[in-house]
Order: sequence, then C-alpha cells, then structure tokens
Amino acid sequence: MARVYVSSVINAEAKAVWDRVRDFNGLARWHPLIRDSRIEDALPADKIGCIRNFNLQNGDNIREQLLGLSDYDMFCTYSILESPMPLTEYIATLRLTPVTDGPRCFVEWSAEFECDVEAEDGLVNGIGTDVFQVGFNALKRHFGG
Repeated sequence: MARVYVSSVINAEAKAVWDRVRDFNGLARWHPLIRDSRIEDALPADKIGCIRNFNLQNGDNIREQLLGLSDYDMFCTYSILESPMPLTEYIATLRLTPVTDGPRCFVEWSAEFECDVEAEDGLVNGIGTDVFQVGFNALKRHFGG
C-alpha cells in the first residue's frame, strides 16, 4: 500500500480555514487545479456517501465519495471512485488542528492507495506535491501567508 502525507501551517484560525475547505463540493473555490465540481443526484455536499464529480483544469474527470466529515474534529475523509490515475482503493483525509500559540492552524492531508510498484513513486510524489501541497499553498495565499 502506497502512502502520501503532507503537512503545513496556515496563518489563520482553524475555524476560518475549515469554513473554506469544509464544503465537499467547494474544491473549485480554493484549489487551483480544479475547474468545476458538482455533487451527483443533487445531494447535500455534507451528506456522507455523496459523490463529487469534478474536472481538473487539464480536462481530466474525477469522482470521489465522501466517507466522513466532522465539524468538531475538522476533518474530511473521501475515496476516489474514478480517476485517470492508475490506482485503486484510494482513501484520503484532510485534517485541521488549531495551533494554540497564535492564530494559526496545522493542516494535514494524507492518502493511502494500491498501485503497481512501478507507478508508486510517481503517484506518491505527484499527489503529495502537485495536489496536496498546491492546495495548501493556495490556502496560504488566500489567508495572507
């Protein structure tokens, strides 16, 4: 099983960052790689089991299912149902933790998945750098960091 883990600190209160990232259908509003997104079957974007269907800026389509969401613990867990990436059994979690020393929050984005051994390094590096870190960098810019 391949694993990806990226963490960072954002110079904003955790609640403010959570308000920005909480919406399972809101990825296009804060992540620069996402062109558009919709929740299938007109379900609420915070309903466990709902599916977001989104397009990347390059035109690739991805479908993901919401597996867990907690406003109290500030995390979102989801799986990939369909993707152009050569992987299976992908489960990811985006988690925020308040930093008590000032108006900052610690953010973590992790994923585990199965893939061919030959593709593992490229996928781990690509997801970690080109997806997770790019998202964190966009949040930092938004919150002035």
